[in-house]
Amino acid sequence: MTVPGRRSSTFTRLLRHGFTDPSASERLLETPELAPVRSDPVLLDALGATADPDLALLGLVRIVEAQDADERRALLDTLVTAKPLRDRLLGVLGASEALGDHLARHPRDWHALVTYEAADLHPGVAEFERGLAEATDPVALRVAYRRCLLAIAARDVCGTIDMAETAAELADLATATLRAALAIARTAAPEDAAQCRLAVIAMGKCGGHELNYVSDVDVIFVAEPADGGDEGKAMRAASRLAAHLMRICSETTVEGVIWPVDANLRPEGRNGPLVRTLSSHLAYYQRWAKTWEFQALLKARPVAGDPELGQDYVEAVSPLVWQAAERDNFVADVQKMRRRVVDNIPAAQVERELKLGPGGLRDVEFAVQLLQLVHGRSDATLHSGTTLDALAALAAGGYVGRADAAQLDEAYRFLRAMEHRIQLYRLRRTHLVPEDEADLRRLGRSLGLRTEPVVSLNKEWKRHASVVRRLHEKLFYRPLLDAVAQLAPGETRLSARAAAHRLEALGYADPAAALRHLEALSSGVSRKAAIQRTLLPVLLGWFADSADPDAGLLGFRKVSDALGKTPWYLRLLRDEGAAAENLARVLSAGRLAPDLLLRAPEAVAILGDPDGLVPRGRDHLEQEVLAAVGRAETAEGAVAAARGVRRRELFRTSAGDLIGSYGTEDSPAEEDPGALVDRVGKAVTDLNAATIAGALRAAVRAEWGDTLPTRFAVIGMGRFGGHELSYGSDADVLFVHEPREGVDEQEAARAAGRVVAEMRRLLQLPTADPPLLIDADLRPEGKSGPMVRTLKSYEAYYRRWSLVWESQALLRAQVMAGDADLGARFIELIDPLRYPVEGLGDDAVREIRRLKARMESERMPRGADPTLHTKLGRGGLSDVEWTVQLLQMQHGWDEPGLRTTRTRQALAAAHAAGLVDTEDASILDEAWVLATRVRNGVMLVRGRAGDTFPSDGRELAAVGRYLGYEPGHVGDMLEDYRRLTRRARAVVEELFYGAHL
Repeated sequence: MTVPGRRSSTFTRLLRHGFTDPSASERLLETPELAPVRSDPVLLDALGATADPDLALLGLVRIVEAQDADERRALLDTLVTAKPLRDRLLGVLGASEALGDHLARHPRDWHALVTYEAADLHPGVAEFERGLAEATDPVALRVAYRRCLLAIAARDVCGTIDMAETAAELADLATATLRAALAIARTAAPEDAAQCRLAVIAMGKCGGHELNYVSDVDVIFVAEPADGGDEGKAMRAASRLAAHLMRICSETTVEGVIWPVDANLRPEGRNGPLVRTLSSHLAYYQRWAKTWEFQALLKARPVAGDPELGQDYVEAVSPLVWQAAERDNFVADVQKMRRRVVDNIPAAQVERELKLGPGGLRDVEFAVQLLQLVHGRSDATLHSGTTLDALAALAAGGYVGRADAAQLDEAYRFLRAMEHRIQLYRLRRTHLVPEDEADLRRLGRSLGLRTEPVVSLNKEWKRHASVVRRLHEKLFYRPLLDAVAQLAPGETRLSARAAAHRLEALGYADPAAALRHLEALSSGVSRKAAIQRTLLPVLLGWFADSADPDAGLLGFRKVSDALGKTPWYLRLLRDEGAAAENLARVLSAGRLAPDLLLRAPEAVAILGDPDGLVPRGRDHLEQEVLAAVGRAETAEGAVAAARGVRRRELFRTSAGDLIGSYGTEDSPAEEDPGALVDRVGKAVTDLNAATIAGALRAAVRAEWGDTLPTRFAVIGMGRFGGHELSYGSDADVLFVHEPREGVDEQEAARAAGRVVAEMRRLLQLPTADPPLLIDADLRPEGKSGPMVRTLKSYEAYYRRWSLVWESQALLRAQVMAGDADLGARFIELIDPLRYPVEGLGDDAVREIRRLKARMESERMPRGADPTLHTKLGRGGLSDVEWTVQLLQMQHGWDEPGLRTTRTRQALAAAHAAGLVDTEDASILDEAWVLATRVRNGVMLVRGRAGDTFPSDGRELAAVGRYLGYEPGHVGDMLEDYRRLTRRARAVVEELFYGAHL
């Protein structure tokens, strides 16, 4: 008798045996039907050894209650006397609520767990076929299938078979089930069966002999007419049989479903015919198939129907699989496939995804399959559809490091075991790790983690996922280093040919040169070489994700040769994770940024500074430049220092632009392209203004000391004044001066002229730093007029002679360097010209339109595609800017927001004032931003300015990557550009050439 307020001894024993609800379990033990075994100590011990003792006890009670008296006695007697049955039955009941439900509905199926013969321990397809033999309808097939599944689960949870053997048995059971379902379909339609030979090809995990407990079974159907019959009739008959087979397995009945049969891996997917002849399959694969389809065919295996036809199919497609790596688009497809497929996973689930999440099962499977495709063309030992077998073969052949393969094998087995046990609980298809504490506890205990199962499970899971995440990339690249390194005795080396194959598959155009670079970087026993061997596998992956991996690797070698002996360089790359990835992105994205870096490699430190990629402001730059000029002994030395600052800051800006466009593993790409354009335009403008200010100071100091005889200002024009410079833009300027008091005007003019000439000379001196070209052609009278004028001369000219195009050009005028007061008075002088009161007259509007039309017809380069020319082409920069500028000249006098030198700000102000509707403003803005980004991209990729897309395929792909297009989508990029600029041109036709002013 239990004393009130005290726990019973049974309650205490239940707690000790791992029950979480001992009160409820104690009541279950008092069930009359359990009376014969209630006090037997082996029962509690066996329940306590299960994944969920409470669930196991509840399931046992339900089964016992469902038996008649004789059967109940036999079950309980066997339970206490036969340990194999006890462990199997209770193990299943503690791990699977769904199989407990099955046993409650079919109470005599416990007999399936009694047999413990050798054949029972490792059944194959034949044994499963015998288990399903009596099923003649879909419902009976489901019951028989669950009975066989029950035996597999029992062997699994008791540890009789490991994860790989469990997956293989599940695949064998699926094979037997498909055969049984096809037999039922044939029996139901004997005429159809007689007209065709139908073979079922297993794909995916079923084909690979590595099926889950609950998974779609992927198949492909192939058929031929029977005995030379009519092909059309045979295909229709085969299609009916195949569809019936799918329904038998997939439809919901009183016994639920077996699993969905998925035929979407067939040619053309769900849009293609369900069944094809062998010749039709081959025609498709030879002409239309994509790389992922050959990857899927790695696992193709005939499982049901006509065995000869099934074997013919596999033998016919197999050569095509192993030739896939030689296809033109293979590299781009590999780059695409190697990126993790996580975009469609809800953010809240990414960290719980066992299959598709970072460090998940898909990472291992894709890596193994792609290495098989690359190297399997010359090594038949790699032709396995089973992931772990293929991984072992890759390691044996030296294609994967043995240690890496062992770690991945262990991690994959653990993650698959987690997946199995999660699905086994309710026999539902899921790859999500549960969040509920009780579910995690059951899962941990089912995997043998009995001490703090939840904590231990999370720790082991994260450890194995981390291993996969870390090795996923290195799996491709570490053997490439081994191919050129000294290996320990007994280690297998990747052959030079195999290394070249892999580098080709990863996008390297010159594998031999790449291997030489790897050898130069990683050979030897120095600390430098050791660190390089650690860094290179990851860097090679980042290079391979770019449009020009060869350039990235070559650039890295050059930077490393220049900085390899400086202690901070490799330490920066090793310890600052962002620095290494940033460097890889910059070196492999084009020529401009690497050229700037290689002229002064120490600038690589910028890439490791968290704020290093943020452009410096105008005041900061001018202060640094003027300080450097002040320290120099000569004008040449002063401007060399200023140009050195400019080169460093151009690198900072271009690197930030590239990394912002590409994104990194820890920082996504900038979503607003307009923000990138504005950042570059402002940064390059501020930089050039500071450089010009430095050149002005140097020129003045060299001849006149601190004070020039005349006040002097530099006015920015064009893109310079508009803060919209691209990397390769000249600096359009006007020079204005005003003699100081008491200084002769001719002397002042000569001094101003000498200053301009000296500035231009200094800024174009041949040095390692990029020159800054100053263009003053927008001055009064153009090239025929004086280079520099007094403020009074400008006033007189503009009052008497100014043309409408000059007023339009002055819309961009802004003070950039020199005497601020003089510059402000110049701006005050020109404001009435560029923002005329009451706007432009009709004649002036017609003249602007005439000039624009003339420019379109005369200045377009011969042979250029007007739909792709970013400056003068349809809907390009000129179209948008002239439209905005016409609005500024018409309405700037009345709308203060239009009085800006910046195109996007003026367009936004025109929209705010109701001069341009929302849709039109958006179209013009998008077109201008895109055209500007194309120009920036061309300069970054080619290292020289250009107004059209590159003709070279690799350069065009690099511009596409900069613009956010995935490999293989340059056609989409060009089409998108044409579509957007076509819409922009339509708006320009309305706003510029139409009546809406």
